[in-house]
Amino acid sequence: MADIDDGTSAPASEPLDLVRLCLDEVVFVKLRGDRELKGRLHAYDSHCNLVLGDVEETVYVVDEDDEDEEAVKTISKKSEMLFVRGDSVVLISPQSPS
Repeated sequence: MADIDDGTSAPASEPLDLVRLCLDEVVFVKLRGDRELKGRLHAYDSHCNLVLGDVEETVYVVDEDDEDEEAVKTISKKSEMLFVRGDSVVLISPQSPS
């Protein structure tokens, strides 16, 4: 039998309810492959597919020199709108106001 919401329960009873509370807010999204996104969350679904607007993407690339030294290089990209496939999402977090 389905549960009836009487309005007295906590606003977030399921994990994706926390994502719902971030709709139309700026979120930080960590992806597989050393990628990070920061943008406004417009939509999501149960598979963690996301639609973000005003997105700043940061990609971390490790460069190995001839002398076995590693240097981390960052590449930043900006996009007006971005669809993120849910199987690449590792973490979704609200962005703290700065």
